[in-house]
Amino acid sequence: MKLLLATRNAKKLQELRRVLDEALGAGVIELVGLADVPQYPESPETGLTFEENALLKAREAAQHTGLPSVADDSGIAVDALNGMPGVFSARWSGKHGDDLANLELLLAQVGDVPDKHLGAAFVCAAVIVWPDGRSHVAHGEMRGHLVREPRGEGGFGYDPIFVAEGQDRTNAELSAAEKDAISHRGKAFRALAAHVLDTA
Repeated sequence: MKLLLATRNAKKLQELRRVLDEALGAGVIELVGLADVPQYPESPETGLTFEENALLKAREAAQHTGLPSVADDSGIAVDALNGMPGVFSARWSGKHGDDLANLELLLAQVGDVPDKHLGAAFVCAAVIVWPDGRSHVAHGEMRGHLVREPRGEGGFGYDPIFVAEGQDRTNAELSAAEKDAISHRGKAFRALAAHVLDTA
């Protein structure tokens, strides 16, 4: 079965491949990304929730390619910032996907916040949309707290400044398998994977 992940983020594609292989068995799903299908005009993410943005991307992908399509929208919600950056996480600094600028801006914004108030959560909504219009949504969350200095070389986005509950290392210091086991996206994708074969 071929499944399209509506992203150009190679690290996100690798992550979902790992989760699907673990949940369903290697080779059960052939996962492709947007770089593997004919290009189509992609709409901007205009939703005000993670679920709205994920649905928009997955519906568009299924419509243009005829493939069952998965999309997710995820980000970090910082308690002291009333849940922001939230859906704006990837473009928090004004330019989409500039991980370092986003991370540095966030650290600057919580610079005067006491450590005990640096609670945060990574949040994910993952969606599968079938070419006939059926859809299913799954959610995942990973609670933790921010640290003042980036640590680690793995992961992406805000991983170097986030320590999950029960951990003493940042997400960027965890192995891929360790992060997948507890991450917001791992939880959402595993829930989605369980649904994929049931409805195929």
